[in-house]
Amino acid sequence: MNEKKGIIKSVRWALVTYDTILFAVINILLLGLGNKFAGLTFYHFLAYTVLPLVCIFACRLFGEVYRQIWRYGGVQSYIRLMIADGVAFILYQLLMFAVPVERLAVSRSLAMFSMNLLGALAMRMMYRYVFKCSNTQTAYGRFLGSLLRVFSGIKKIESDEHKIRIAIIGAGRVGVGLAEELINNSLSSYTPVCFVDSGKEKVGREIHGIPVLSEDEATLEKLRLHDIQEIVFAIPQVDADKCKQLYEYYKSSGCKVKVYDFPTMQTAGGKRHMREFDIEELLFRKPLDVADEKTTEYYKDKVVLITGGGGSIGSELCRQLAKMQPKQIIILDIFENGVYDVQQELKLSDKDLDLRVEIASITNRRAMARVFMEYKPQIVINAAAHKHVPLMEHNCIEAIENNIFGTKIIVELCEEYGAERFMMVSTDKAVNPTNVMGATKRMCEMIVQSASTCGHVKYSATRFGNVLGSAGSVIPLFKRQIANGGPITLTDKRIIRFFMTIPEASQLVLQSGAMAKNGELFVLDMGKPVKILELAENMIRLSGAHDIDIVEVGLRPGEKLYEEILVKTEELDKTENSLIFIEKDKALSDDEINIKLDILRKACATGNDNVARDALKSVVPTFRSPEEINKMVGNEVKQDAYSV
Repeated sequence: MNEKKGIIKSVRWALVTYDTILFAVINILLLGLGNKFAGLTFYHFLAYTVLPLVCIFACRLFGEVYRQIWRYGGVQSYIRLMIADGVAFILYQLLMFAVPVERLAVSRSLAMFSMNLLGALAMRMMYRYVFKCSNTQTAYGRFLGSLLRVFSGIKKIESDEHKIRIAIIGAGRVGVGLAEELINNSLSSYTPVCFVDSGKEKVGREIHGIPVLSEDEATLEKLRLHDIQEIVFAIPQVDADKCKQLYEYYKSSGCKVKVYDFPTMQTAGGKRHMREFDIEELLFRKPLDVADEKTTEYYKDKVVLITGGGGSIGSELCRQLAKMQPKQIIILDIFENGVYDVQQELKLSDKDLDLRVEIASITNRRAMARVFMEYKPQIVINAAAHKHVPLMEHNCIEAIENNIFGTKIIVELCEEYGAERFMMVSTDKAVNPTNVMGATKRMCEMIVQSASTCGHVKYSATRFGNVLGSAGSVIPLFKRQIANGGPITLTDKRIIRFFMTIPEASQLVLQSGAMAKNGELFVLDMGKPVKILELAENMIRLSGAHDIDIVEVGLRPGEKLYEEILVKTEELDKTENSLIFIEKDKALSDDEINIKLDILRKACATGNDNVARDALKSVVPTFRSPEEINKMVGNEVKQDAYSV
């Protein structure tokens, strides 16, 4: 920092010196051309030379002209210099009335001030131009850099040879902005060597002295010849498939691949910076935006209760709802730490939001009744559930009591206390479930659909797939394993999954709930499947590590090899949103549901997880073994999945 201040001070005094020399040369030329040297006395010297110089520097100092860093100077900097010199000219004319010597003609003094101003402007523009060019890796740039150091007194802080040489993908506004930022910053660790762009009007030309190559010219061999060390994507508006194609190509160069201000992930404070690709971006899918004005209007001025509000999905539901101006949000969860974090976040973002927090389990009927009695929620979103597949395989009774009987309690209280709408968060694992967690969720869907046939509340359930970055998901696990030096544990190298982001999942729940008429089971078109092996390989590559192994450990209890495709358009009803469909499913009667619940209740009373699992299989007809489903679905999905 001290060194940087020293450099700025050095440049400032150098500029004062050159301004003085410039004024002296112009003054001598004008006086000489006007034959003013003859009979020039000491008082004339003061009036014609010293006084205008004092006026100019006094006004420039008062106007803080020399406090500006001219290498970054814009139009406002030059305007400030012009105003300062204009005031100096007027001040000089006024002071000349008080000097007892012959006055210079106004035209001559105007010429002197104008030529001095023109020279000062030209000198600063030249300095800015030389500074920019000196940071480019060309012979011309190095020559100008040498001149700059000689005339400005700047010592070369860091050799260009030690800077990281980068190629910028995209010569548009963002890419050029990045190059300009790096060129202007002499302390930057990076130096732009070339642009790569597909625009015919740019290819073959130069921007800030940096050549623009076409995509065909930017071969891996040419990048090696230019000693490119890193490749930076600066293309904010590009098709996901095209971006994936470019990434796959350039990652094979051996260079580190980074991104600058990529649109899918907003940087803090809106500031751009160069960073690694986020793993979510490496899925190369366009983020889905399923929220609309109609959805926002529906939740406005409503009292909304969110169970499981401290979880990954629940907390995002709270964030989304907070933007819709609800009358009140009640966040309910048994885990106080998660709820506290959400509460503090929302309080900071909206001080006027009426936010309440309740710590309770949805299996505690008395506690839940108190919450319903106190707040009288109009909309209830049930996001509370045990969701970890392997853990629930060994805790079957707990999964049944929390997921199934907890949901049943909420449904009954909605009817008892006159809620308008109940929305349940479900999962794609409820489709032909192979595990306890999926089977309990399927039973919850049946409870909700049955309630829609005999109750006064409007009911709906929403299914979605794996959520990126949620607690317990694969990406945080892989990150921890890489940070610990590996290995990455993969259940099966053939495994594929459908992914969506937390905001997408939350928006889906909110919009589908708002459009529900009664009893719908909504599903989302989640696009193309993702190979988990490829995801792991990309994460290792992003980390910069080369010695992380990927170990296949076998499928976990209850785990599917391939997630089944949720959206088969020929079997589903469409909605007004092209991404949301309705599952055609016949609701069971209230008596049928009660019989199933009695079977589960008796099984749980035994305290034996195996008995409870068998009971769950008897009440959920689609609950099958993982081996059976893996074999059946694998034959259907494998070919499509591996052609992605």
